[in-house]
Amino acid sequence: MIRLIVFIIGYVFGLIQTGYIYGRMNGIDIRKSGSGNAGTTNALRTLGLKAGLITLAGDLGKCILAVLLTWLLFHKQYPDLVPLLKIWTSAGVIIGHDFPFYLGFKGGKGIAATGGMIIAFGDPLLIVIGLAVFISLFVITHYVSLASLCLSISFLAGVIIRGSLGRYGMLQPQRLELYLIVVVLTVIAFYGHRGNIDRLVHGCERKTYLHKKSDL
Repeated sequence: MIRLIVFIIGYVFGLIQTGYIYGRMNGIDIRKSGSGNAGTTNALRTLGLKAGLITLAGDLGKCILAVLLTWLLFHKQYPDLVPLLKIWTSAGVIIGHDFPFYLGFKGGKGIAATGGMIIAFGDPLLIVIGLAVFISLFVITHYVSLASLCLSISFLAGVIIRGSLGRYGMLQPQRLELYLIVVVLTVIAFYGHRGNIDRLVHGCERKTYLHKKSDL
């Protein structure tokens, strides 16, 4: 039952569509512009750097706040399940972000929310690795999609390795549950980027630049 509760908490936070809200405040439905996605990259391309940064901060922040709320409510009652409850909450945020019911289940791809999950999960090593993976790949290739997918993979690998070494202090069934949820979230990330993957394979993926117009 506690898992369902924290998932719902996360889902409610995930419904806060920062890019869509910011776009509407500027007279545009971001889902009908650019790539048609409500996430950070399309906000950057469609509305500029300021919009991209605001969307990134909002989508990161909503996951961090959701996990913080879960921790405040339940860390004393379920001290041994805190890492697992953080991931369940984050899963709710990502699902809510990707599939908001009030927008016809058409939201973003969940990568900024995934970044929030990595930060809120609270493992400093995984935060550093995630930042290094994303920033280095983006700077080298300018493919947000490639950097995002590698970020998801690096977090999955890190959680499994660190969990197997006893980092999170849970029993094996809870650790396996933790791994399974992160696997599912990684699969969802790849599914959401299936079009990007096809374009990467065929060499026609769009590049993104912070200080000049992105390539078509």
